[in-house]
Amino acid sequence: MPVLNGFDAQVCARTRVLVLGSMPGDASLLAGQYYAHPRNRFWPLMQALCGVDAGLVYPQRVQALLAAGVGLWDVLAACQRPGSLDASIRRGSEIVVDLPGLLPHCPQLQLIACNGKAAATLYARHLSGPVQQLRPDLPWLALPSTSPANAAFSLSRLQQQWQPLRAALEGQGGGGTGG
Repeated sequence: MPVLNGFDAQVCARTRVLVLGSMPGDASLLAGQYYAHPRNRFWPLMQALCGVDAGLVYPQRVQALLAAGVGLWDVLAACQRPGSLDASIRRGSEIVVDLPGLLPHCPQLQLIACNGKAAATLYARHLSGPVQQLRPDLPWLALPSTSPANAAFSLSRLQQQWQPLRAALEGQGGGGTGG
């Protein structure tokens, strides 16, 4: 089975919230874009929470998201996974990103928001310890996935659950730790 490689971090010095997925799905990998599946609710959610126009072309959406203070990355840099489901990631094939190495480039970071249970589980297993050693004040949250596989959550329900992202962007803190 081939190894899937994720994308580079999309962050800047003004990033206040870092949204971490697990690993891009097949549609995203094929398009070379974060959250490219047409039924993924990530971009409509960012429109509702941050005012990022979901109808912009991808590079403009990413720039608008960065301007709003939100960065994107995934917990995994590479893995083996048949299909797009997080549950299919082969344990032991996981190669994590160098999040501790990224932190100095994001001095305003206030919150790490894990997009879905798989991202939160992977973050807790591989990255929370090293990140907490460097930034013990940096909270992280496990938020419901924007994936179409999470059909139990409507866009309005996602908006309610993702309010800590908006609060962190407005300087009201990010809440507690996930897990």
